[in-house]
Amino acid sequence: WLLPDDPAIRLGVLLVLLVPCTDWFISFTHLGGGDGARAIAAAPILLLVQLILLPIYIWLFMGNIAIELAVGSHLLPAFFGLIVTPLILAWLTERLTEKHPRAQTLVDWLGWLPVPLLALVVFLIAGSQVSLVIDNGALLWSALVVFVLYLVAAATIGKGLSELFGFTPTIGRTLTFSFGTRNSFVMLPLALSLPEPWRAAIVVIVFQSLVELFGMVAYLRWLPRLIRNAD
Repeated sequence: WLLPDDPAIRLGVLLVLLVPCTDWFISFTHLGGGDGARAIAAAPILLLVQLILLPIYIWLFMGNIAIELAVGSHLLPAFFGLIVTPLILAWLTERLTEKHPRAQTLVDWLGWLPVPLLALVVFLIAGSQVSLVIDNGALLWSALVVFVLYLVAAATIGKGLSELFGFTPTIGRTLTFSFGTRNSFVMLPLALSLPEPWRAAIVVIVFQSLVELFGMVAYLRWLPRLIRNAD
């Protein structure tokens, strides 16, 4: 109801808010007093389940237009090429390091690359979409309201569920960080594959990641106070 009557903007919001994060969710959980080990264990499950459920979610919110979009674009090839293939390669790499210890040294060295490469990718994508941001700047204000309200709602629901099920504060914070962080960097390749009329979805996803980043900084100070030990 708060979003403009623009299918591309709505699709971007749905793509990014319907899927829980599997990357910096772990880091923020650790920094915010959550259970980092449980966050790591949950990440692959979250990724697989969300990829299965996302088409159903989009169909429920947008109807048959979602099916037409998937069939009429490069969405499915992008999904298999940019998400499924890297997952398979990651699994093969782990098997390789188990059999060849020298390969582990290379993997450890490559482990420093994801953060700078991710920053570079986000910078290049954001820079390439400047014209879209200018054209849709007015529409992003309503998306900003939705993203901020979502962060507040996620924290409130996380606290409520923690109290309802008697979770420890550590588990409660982990759950809440999972609610609050969204998988923008997995959805971004899918948005980049959309036809031209839907390109505004890219701007929404990049914009949400920036809003979320500031939101997580606020979470780091807020959640330990919101969900804390009884003593």
